[in-house]
Amino acid sequence: MKQGDLVIYEEQIEKIEKALCRLIKDSQAKCVLLVDKDGHLITRQGFTQSLDTTALAALLAGSFASTREIARLVGEPEFSVLFHQGKKDHIHITLVGERTILAVIFDDRTTIGMVRLYAKEASENLERIFSTVNRQHHQAEDQNRIDSDSEFSTSLENRLDDIFSDQS
Repeated sequence: MKQGDLVIYEEQIEKIEKALCRLIKDSQAKCVLLVDKDGHLITRQGFTQSLDTTALAALLAGSFASTREIARLVGEPEFSVLFHQGKKDHIHITLVGERTILAVIFDDRTTIGMVRLYAKEASENLERIFSTVNRQHHQAEDQNRIDSDSEFSTSLENRLDDIFSDQS
C-alpha cells in the first residue's frame, strides 16, 4: 500500500452507509455517492441502478480537481461545494475532509437548501468516521512497527548469544 492510500475497514463502511442512508432520507435525495479524490467509488446509496457510478465517480474527482485549480487562479484556497442544476435532476457536490467527495443527486421533490443542510451534517459525521479510521490505521502501523522491532531485537539477541557462547 502506498503512502496516502485511503484505508476503510468494514465497520467504518457500515457507519458510512448508515450516514448516507440518513442523508437520503432526511434530504429526500435520489441517491448519494462517496468518492475518493482519485475517482474511485467508495460506496453509494439510493437509486443508482440507472447510473454508471464508476464513470460518475471518476468525473466527480476530475471536476473537483479542475475546480481546485480555478479556485487557485482566483485566489481561493479551494471551493468546497459545487452545485449543478439540470432540468429535472440536480447534483450537490461537497468535499469531505481532504480525501473524499460526497455527491448528492436530487430532483424537485426537495430543495437545494435541504440538501445543503443535510449534506453538511453528513459531511461532519463522515469526517468523524474517517478520523476514527485514521487513528486505527496509525495504531495498527505503530503496533506492526513495535512487533517488527521486537522480532529484530530477539533475533539479534539470539545471534549474539550464539556468537559469544561459541567462544566460551
